[in-house]
Amino acid sequence: MKQRNRPGEARATDAGSTEIDLALFGALGDLAQRKLYPALYHLDREGLLDDGTRLLGLARQELDPEGFRSKVEASLKAHVKAAELERDVLKRFLARLDFLQLDFLEPEGYSAVREWRKEGLARPMVVYLSVGAKIYGDICRHLEASGSLDDQSRVVVEKPIGHDLDSSAEVNDAIGAVFPESRVYRIDHYLGKETVQNLIALRFANPLFGTQWNQNHISHVEITVAEKVGIEGRWGYFDEAGQLRDMVQNHLLQLVCLIAMDPPANLDADAIRDEKVKVLKALKPFTDDMLGRDVVRGQYMAGTNDGQAVPGYLEEEGANTDSHTETFVAMKTGVANWRWAGVPFYLRTGKRMPEKLSQIIIHFRQQPHYIFDPDQRGLAANKLVIRLQPEEGIALEVLTKDSGLDKGMRLRRGPLHLDFSSAFPKTRIPDAYERLLLEVMKGQQYLFVRRDEVEHAWKWCDSLVAAWSDREERPRRYPAGSWGPVASIAMITQDGRSWYEDY
Repeated sequence: MKQRNRPGEARATDAGSTEIDLALFGALGDLAQRKLYPALYHLDREGLLDDGTRLLGLARQELDPEGFRSKVEASLKAHVKAAELERDVLKRFLARLDFLQLDFLEPEGYSAVREWRKEGLARPMVVYLSVGAKIYGDICRHLEASGSLDDQSRVVVEKPIGHDLDSSAEVNDAIGAVFPESRVYRIDHYLGKETVQNLIALRFANPLFGTQWNQNHISHVEITVAEKVGIEGRWGYFDEAGQLRDMVQNHLLQLVCLIAMDPPANLDADAIRDEKVKVLKALKPFTDDMLGRDVVRGQYMAGTNDGQAVPGYLEEEGANTDSHTETFVAMKTGVANWRWAGVPFYLRTGKRMPEKLSQIIIHFRQQPHYIFDPDQRGLAANKLVIRLQPEEGIALEVLTKDSGLDKGMRLRRGPLHLDFSSAFPKTRIPDAYERLLLEVMKGQQYLFVRRDEVEHAWKWCDSLVAAWSDREERPRRYPAGSWGPVASIAMITQDGRSWYEDY
């Protein structure tokens, strides 16, 4: 593969070729414009796209190729830093683009895709479905029937894949009728984040953590994924889904898997995913008495964010004012196996929170014998803080002696900090979609979700949804701009703990 490198840059060393034809369905959608085009541009800028790689945009709107290139250029100027937009790279990237107007449900139009493919039959074709999951199967069938696919073709699908186990199986069956599992790439963009990838290195390359990563040394695990935004005009989708299906079923459970999984035999995709499935199978189900104690559902009311008044969920445009859909979930769960017996996992996610924040806190147990000031005993435990956003990084909170002649043996808590942007100031931290798209091009699946992972996650979430439905309780209200219902604080406080707040 020919590499393009500017003076002083390291040459890419990944073995897999990235020469592909990429057919992007939903090419004028929000995801494509905010994430996919900037990610592909950066891959080109880093010399990671082969000379022959082409991109075909497909959408229902009437547009010619030149108009499409203009729209993509506008997207790049809106979502890529001006200092990173280089004229030569932009010109080269835009020259890769082509466009077809297509009604995705009409099979006759797919012959145009086959004609476009004739120039690139020696290359694998990657089909990226940035559209609603209900038409995944139709697109796959029409591509196959038109002769646009071959045994190298791959398909990339975005979540949500269904809204429960049955609908998920229906979507996956439709995809699987055309593409074998080895050529299906289910994206959870959290898995492409630098810090999430570092979890594997942190856990399995460092004996310091590898020997401590169990119930003998860890007291509890805390995961928070907080969003400042509301539903952003997605009422129709979100009110059917809710925060449990939208965030817990995929993002948070994937993080639980990476924290809780046993060491894989190697770094092969299925070795890693086999261990993740074991975690999902071992998740504790919720009994009826646990629902009132260990699960809190919330729904935001009107409030303020950054000093600006924002409406409540039931006041959003198009809202059903009698909706019981949750915009916040907090829960205490666990993994029923030898490694994690007795270790609670506290999960929290919600919309209209004070900060955009994703982090994992590993709380280590205190020393069995404590010899320092009794009033500081609450400090005497280490915490590993893994930050996914807004800035990615890892910090280990340790205790040292407070300095000063008059301090005695007073303790002070401070971090051993690895902030990626500070530690590697000359290295741009790639967006998750850059890594994911590159792995698709190279045909590597370890960052993608296997079908049985999806199904076990849905089984666990479906049982919780069913239990909620039986109880017929409204979500607890919380003001926008707060950290959720007061009951979510009480839930963790009842165990003598609190949510980590050193944001």
